[in-house]
Amino acid sequence: MTQRLFLLRHGEVTSHRGDVPVTDEGLQTATEVGRRLAARADGPVRVLSGETRRTRETAAAVARGARQAGAEVLEEGVAFALRNPDLYLAGVRVDMVSSEAAFAAQVPGLEETDIPGIAFFGEWLTVPDRVGWWVAHKSPPGDDAAAVAARIRTFAASLADREDSTAFTVGITHSPVLRAVALDVTGSDTGEPRWLAGVEAEISRDRSVQLRVLPDAP
Repeated sequence: MTQRLFLLRHGEVTSHRGDVPVTDEGLQTATEVGRRLAARADGPVRVLSGETRRTRETAAAVARGARQAGAEVLEEGVAFALRNPDLYLAGVRVDMVSSEAAFAAQVPGLEETDIPGIAFFGEWLTVPDRVGWWVAHKSPPGDDAAAVAARIRTFAASLADREDSTAFTVGITHSPVLRAVALDVTGSDTGEPRWLAGVEAEISRDRSVQLRVLPDAP
């Protein structure tokens, strides 16, 4: 049986300064996406997310919409593979954030005045398209785009290991993850995905994965 995975960006947020909630409009969109996806499913829908508030709230809204459309929803919470890229600063895994203070707050002993002088992180804070800069970077201090794309392919392939009848999974993740996968699929950076857009994967029993980029929310 072929498994299908929709890997989607979280719903609309007002900014990325901290793990802010999804807007009311973003939740409404996610609920509608859940309804549409449920209409395409032949059986239960599994809903997974990254660990952030914005991905968890989006996943809950997608699940709500799928239930409203009459689907059985199997919510299994956070999937570690759907996290943002792993970056390392002074021996600590840090999230992609947008200020010196937000980086320093993640690393005991570092001050925000230290950040501008540290390779990669100082420049990260100055470029207009930070995610695009990371996608093109050849040696970031942690995951590069190829590593993230490989992680997602491995995650997708593992869905073929399931013996249950669920052949339909929705995973809510982040822009850097989706741009890395799009680069792997198309050979170029396709830019910021729309809210609730992303990639669709078909996974065969032999664990082969076919991916395509979705221009809009499914």
